[in-house]
Amino acid sequence: MRNYATAQALGSRVTQCDATAVHTAPDGARAFVLLDGIGDYRSVRTWTRTAARRVARAASRRADAEAGLRHIYEDYAADPDRQDPYTRRYMPSAAAVVAVTAPGKPLMLAWSGDARAYLLTRGLTRRLTEDHNLRRVYPPSATYPEGGDRNTITSYLGHAHSDEEAAGRYKHPAIETATVSLDGPARLVLASDGAYEPHADAGHDLFVELAFEPLEEVARDFVGLAVETSLRITAEADPAEPYADNASVLLADLA
Repeated sequence: MRNYATAQALGSRVTQCDATAVHTAPDGARAFVLLDGIGDYRSVRTWTRTAARRVARAASRRADAEAGLRHIYEDYAADPDRQDPYTRRYMPSAAAVVAVTAPGKPLMLAWSGDARAYLLTRGLTRRLTEDHNLRRVYPPSATYPEGGDRNTITSYLGHAHSDEEAAGRYKHPAIETATVSLDGPARLVLASDGAYEPHADAGHDLFVELAFEPLEEVARDFVGLAVETSLRITAEADPAEPYADNASVLLADLA
């Protein structure tokens, strides 16, 4: 029986540019990937779907989330057009988060951008990733209550920054990693910002929204409520322009 499920909602966008992929290597290592495509074009959708599959294969075959994501990141970054700041702006790209499970190893994560990973266990929701966006670079403070723009991401798949270059400019590397020891059943959640932000803004309890069965229904309800909530919140701010981003989630039950 499959232990994972994905769901997507279009929101107010013209094109669904998020993508998910799962790949299992012969040795049992399995990679779960979610990419949040930047832009609203068919070219971005096509690129993101291909990139998600590439990252999933690379990570599972290496049994390592960082090695897999870094391999594909560096491959795209080597393109001369992506080395040029002007031409790079017109090329497809995406926020990326990868999780890998492998026999005898802890849960491994790697990310570049503001797609997030959470772990649900023992009635609690634990966030496993740190966003790569200007809100992190310039957090809210007494003199700057709003902080930096959370919608301006500072690293992503398709950029050409090295870890050192990104850290020098934004105080975080181009790719970050984490490992988590699992000592019992847990539910992994990978989510695009269009999925998690509306729930966070509305104060929803993610464990309540995501901890039940069946997985497919929970995933569909989560992204559907994200879009509904975003439309309601943005309509309250400006009735003439309600808006909801693409929303995508991947859920996986881990032993």
